Amino acid sequence: MITIDILKELGAHTDEGLNRCMDDEEFYLSLVPSAFEKERYDALSSQIAAKDYASAFETAHALKGVLSNLALSPLSDTLGEMTELLRSDTDTDYAPLVDKMWEQFDKYYKAVNE
Repeated sequence: MITIDILKELGAHTDEGLNRCMDDEEFYLSLVPSAFEKERYDALSSQIAAKDYASAFETAHALKGVLSNLALSPLSDTLGEMTELLRSDTDTDYAPLVDKMWEQFDKYYKAVNE
């Protein structure tokens, strides 16, 4: 079961996330799993692989928003960096960022689903 302490260990700024949820820990923790719907991350990876940067931007921006509102750093920072590159339609090697995203996603996903 996910806890504030586990999220802090993963680098989340839980004080910020809790503040956005009116310091309601139960409510905050109930929202966290919604940030880790694997299908959304799979879609982003596929969009980037297909160089569909417009769609990838929309997906990355939406994920970044959810992660940022819940203060789930460093994953939100990685998605933020990706979002800015996609916003400018930068044709670059996104593989390192995608790999970093998956590495961070896996850590959170395991914690959320234990």
